[in-house]
Amino acid sequence: MDPIVVVLVILALAVIAFISNAVPLGVTAIGVSLALYLTGVLDLGSALAGFGDPTVLFIAALFVVSEALEASGIIAWAGQQVISRAGARRVPLTIVLCLLTAVVTALISVNGSVAAFLPLVVVVATRAGIAPSQMLLPLAFSAHAGSMLALTGTPVNILVSEAARDAGARQFGFFEFALAGLPLVVGSAAIIVLLGPRLLPKRPPYRAPLDLQQFARLLRAEYDLDGDAFTVSAERGVTEVLVSPRSPLIGLHVYPGMCTPSGDLVIRAARRGDTLLSGAGIRLQAGDVLLLDGAWEDLTRHTSDGREVLVVERPDRLRRSVPLGRGAKRTLAVTAGMVMLLVTGVVPAAVAGLLAACALIILKVITPAQAYRAISWTTVVLVAGMIPLSAAFQSTGAAQLIADQLQSLVGGFGPTAALGAIALVSLILGQLISNTATVLIMIPIATALADGMHVSPLPFLMGLTVIGAAAFLTPVATPANLMVMEPGRYRFGDYSRFGLPFAALFFLVAVFWVPLIWPFRI
Repeated sequence: MDPIVVVLVILALAVIAFISNAVPLGVTAIGVSLALYLTGVLDLGSALAGFGDPTVLFIAALFVVSEALEASGIIAWAGQQVISRAGARRVPLTIVLCLLTAVVTALISVNGSVAAFLPLVVVVATRAGIAPSQMLLPLAFSAHAGSMLALTGTPVNILVSEAARDAGARQFGFFEFALAGLPLVVGSAAIIVLLGPRLLPKRPPYRAPLDLQQFARLLRAEYDLDGDAFTVSAERGVTEVLVSPRSPLIGLHVYPGMCTPSGDLVIRAARRGDTLLSGAGIRLQAGDVLLLDGAWEDLTRHTSDGREVLVVERPDRLRRSVPLGRGAKRTLAVTAGMVMLLVTGVVPAAVAGLLAACALIILKVITPAQAYRAISWTTVVLVAGMIPLSAAFQSTGAAQLIADQLQSLVGGFGPTAALGAIALVSLILGQLISNTATVLIMIPIATALADGMHVSPLPFLMGLTVIGAAAFLTPVATPANLMVMEPGRYRFGDYSRFGLPFAALFFLVAVFWVPLIWPFRI
């Protein structure tokens, strides 16, 4: 069978699997790689190349950095700052978060900003009484718009700028992309505010983030504690535990203020059913509830094995709700260093991300176990499994076939129609494979059309950049879309429903706004 036909069939089957949700996303992605190998389209090394791709490693490293930002309390602090300035009202809160995400994306890329802000948005949304599913897709889509504000917003910008130089024109300036990006950011914010409540689902998160202030009030009320006796800081905290059925603590006489047998923790209060522990104390029975006070490390160490007590709320989860907790300064320094490396381009993005992830572990901000747990392996496997399909699309000539057909259809029409055709094909293709691969496929088509029509390649290439960022209609279009899928409990169809207005906005900007700024005439 013709390899082009094989690639198109594999692509069609993968899309059907993604849309139907009948097969897990990771299994579908791995199946694509295996199918390309088993059908002889790619050799084994090429079929599995995605699992060693620098982009995949960068994404995994960003999940580790995001975990450190959350575990050290930086995200909790940032959430407090956003709430204090924007309040809990949906419209100002959404606008602040969207603009903040867009600006940061211009410096550290779409994937980096979404990974960093994802836990923040969940915390802020929950505290404001808004379902995270109402704000996580807006986060990802705002990042796509923000990628058009500067050259560093996405690798696509760099590729297109170099392509403009190779086509005999000039390279785009560092902030020149913002001439197209600013209308996209403003238009995206308007869509999110006006249409978001209607088009986005309202689903609670699988695991709601803890509001430490509310938790503290609850414990004070339940255990009749005064404010001075109950304090949570970066060094010390509290946690509730239940005496397990076969605990060696059963029969131990305890009273308020005493140390535990280890000497590391203090019993603040205890409860048996609805009865609070009196000053005289009680002998512990299975099911008694203790409120323990101590250093966070001691709380974690003495409550993690489940042999003596069962934890009601894990200390590590409580700890990350403390603003600017232990390791915050180290995390900020490492993150700032990573951003500087990404902005200056001294090292590849994957190297910057891996250096940051390793530094956070070496500096003991997070443990290796935390780092492994923080990585969304579904996202990593999905991206890695789909990368070979992009390679096969080019190596088999499937991309060239589309290019030839497109050129024969629009060659006799004006440049606006040609740009519209480029944008439409790129928009469709960009929902099925990565936007970087889509732009790489379409660059030679765009420059060939511009040359054949004797017009400037700049509007074609900038229009292609804009439409390359319009990856809204499927979760597999970009890693950022995938990152928010599980936390937001999104389904495949949620992306197309909410993404259609964004796709229309980006299409209009690419076809009609871009030629006003970068004219067709040479």
